Amino acid sequence: MSGLVLKLAPKERVLINGAVIENGERRSRLAIMTPNAHILRLRDAIHPEEVNTPVRRVCYIAQLVLSGDADPEDAKMQLLRGIEQLSQVLTDHDSRAQLNSASHAVLDGQPYQALKFLRSLLPREARLLAAHPQ
Repeated sequence: MSGLVLKLAPKERVLINGAVIENGERRSRLAIMTPNAHILRLRDAIHPEEVNTPVRRVCYIAQLVLSGDADPEDAKMQLLRGIEQLSQVLTDHDSRAQLNSASHAVLDGQPYQALKFLRSLLPREARLLAAHPQ
């Protein structure tokens, strides 16, 4: 079996090709067989008013690709540019590894994987911003 497999918790919501789908009372698995379907777990979604830090901005671009609200080719350059800018600031080994993985995911046309790697930087960014308030 190929395709994306979503494992959903009870009452978890997911956006698939513009439709919000809510899981029932039990855990379930969905196999998405259509290539290039636009899928976003709503628990992973960043709302527009929450896009207020550099990492969140780049995550949001990947999210727009996943939801189908941005053209993947147009977003590719924005994502790569954003990742490059983040790599100028997040210079520790772990952050660089996540950014490198995100960059490869973007180049391979895997926006969900890119978002996953970028989201892993959110706690680090929060700590940095808390340590150096403006």
